[in-house]
Amino acid sequence: MLQPGPARKVTIYVNEDTASQHDYLHNEVFAFLLEHEVSGATLIRPEAGFGSRHRTHSTHSFGAEGLHLPVRIEFIESPARVAELLPLLSELVRDGVIEVQETLIFKVGTVEAEV
Repeated sequence: MLQPGPARKVTIYVNEDTASQHDYLHNEVFAFLLEHEVSGATLIRPEAGFGSRHRTHSTHSFGAEGLHLPVRIEFIESPARVAELLPLLSELVRDGVIEVQETLIFKVGTVEAEV
């Protein structure tokens, strides 16, 4: 569980249609994070976007169905946990970008279940 204090936010950028060994890459990354029990992850599907290789694509990614749209996966963990996961994520994400930012967890709130 996350604790207040120094942490790292990891953002992974891939394309929605990028395949990997068993599934689409974004699904494999998300499953990897779940399997490795990260504190939480978010998958975000923007409406439009392009990458550094957009000039070589024959289509533009502006929200049309079936095009080469981006996907962003974010999670926050302790620096030690991120250091542990990054080599494995780097092997998994062969086509995309992994960004790491230093951050500070100010508060971790939990909602108590009502009985």
